[in-house]
Amino acid sequence: MSRLRRPFLPLVLFLLALVTACSDAPREPVDLAAVRARGELVVLTRWGPTTYYQTRDGYAGLEYDMAAAFADSLGVAVRFEVRDTVGDLLAALRNGEGDLAAAGLTRTAAREDHFRYGPVYQTVQQQVVCRRGGPRVKQPADLVGLRLAVPAHSSYEERLRALQEDHPDLRWDSRAEADTEQLLEAVWKREGIDCTIGDSNIVAVVRRYFPELVVRFNLGDEESLSWLLPADSPALQAAAESWFAERRAGGELERLLDKYYGFIESFDYVDTRAFVRRIRTVLPRYRPLFEAAGRRHGIDWQLLAAQAYQESHWKRNARSPTGVRGIMMLTLVTAREVGVQSRLDPAQSIEGAAKYLARLRKRIPESVREPDRTWFALAAYNVGMGHLRDARQLARELGRDPDYWSELSQVLPLLAQRKYYRRLKHGYARGYEPVRYVNRIRDFHDILRRSIDGDNHGPVEARSD
Repeated sequence: MSRLRRPFLPLVLFLLALVTACSDAPREPVDLAAVRARGELVVLTRWGPTTYYQTRDGYAGLEYDMAAAFADSLGVAVRFEVRDTVGDLLAALRNGEGDLAAAGLTRTAAREDHFRYGPVYQTVQQQVVCRRGGPRVKQPADLVGLRLAVPAHSSYEERLRALQEDHPDLRWDSRAEADTEQLLEAVWKREGIDCTIGDSNIVAVVRRYFPELVVRFNLGDEESLSWLLPADSPALQAAAESWFAERRAGGELERLLDKYYGFIESFDYVDTRAFVRRIRTVLPRYRPLFEAAGRRHGIDWQLLAAQAYQESHWKRNARSPTGVRGIMMLTLVTAREVGVQSRLDPAQSIEGAAKYLARLRKRIPESVREPDRTWFALAAYNVGMGHLRDARQLARELGRDPDYWSELSQVLPLLAQRKYYRRLKHGYARGYEPVRYVNRIRDFHDILRRSIDGDNHGPVEARSD
């Protein structure tokens, strides 16, 4: 028998060499068992403020957080592979270059023909966006004749093709190398296009950096966002459905959405435009003071700067009829407590506010983790620690988790209702004010961080250990 096998040895060696030589070729789509055997979940995504981006402290984004947590639940590492456009991403998923696509992708009939969907985790609305002072379009018919551009292979193109049936003269530029965020910026810069289309979650984030962008009208019905998976991955789809169901039932999905969208309130064009301008013109003179105070008290200096803007719009001599003063609008009692002699001295005011905020943060129960711990401290800065404790007590009585800002921000406004505050130790409070206070600071902080740090792109690998 051995002599019969010998002639086949060169053929076997040739086949092994061929397999090795082709190891860099796109792999075939694999299901859950293969993901676990490999010990790695490959996630296809794209850069963007609503999906995946790099900060000074690492990587972030709603899709990043969800996909990394899902991989951890499977007991495997996660590797993110970035593709520049939706078209590139969908092609990569069809070619077996990833196990799933997590990139804020809309469920569409065309995509359902080629992929499996994960569960819906967010609903969005397509919106027509132009620049303030530009075309005043109010309905789809008004788009005819405009310089309209959308990303190629996007759900926006599918919607426009459907509209062409009623508006045959409707035309648009299909940009293969551009994403929604880039086209929104191009509209803002007046770079050859009048309007574009974007999902409402993207528009809400991006227009805070480009405040002259304006939503003209909504296009069609609301749509659902889901992960996309290869067509031959039913077990991985089932695992994703189970994971999302557990996170939704436990409130974790709601808290993740709050982390990235909870602070984005109704758009204030005037205030946002002024803030973006003052980042360039006013902040540089105070930045060294924020940085020094932040280092001394373990607080992000950009958060202190955002808080100062919420308090005074960075006005060193700010005053209010209620007696608060200075760039951090300290009360006289607080100023004395932290050793501030002149509240109108920016250095003293910023140092005193940082010291006070650090003290408040230490008084928050250990069960509250970051970043919620900081949001709680800011709320206490605004409304007082006594009312914060009352809100936590009330949260427990109402069956809410008192350790999460997404929960407590729903309870604090109830402190203004008699049926609740009359049985609480510290009584009535305008509980909606600390909620708005914290959310505005979070909003300013996000705009400031992106304006100064920018988005740093690069490969990343997050391990599950």
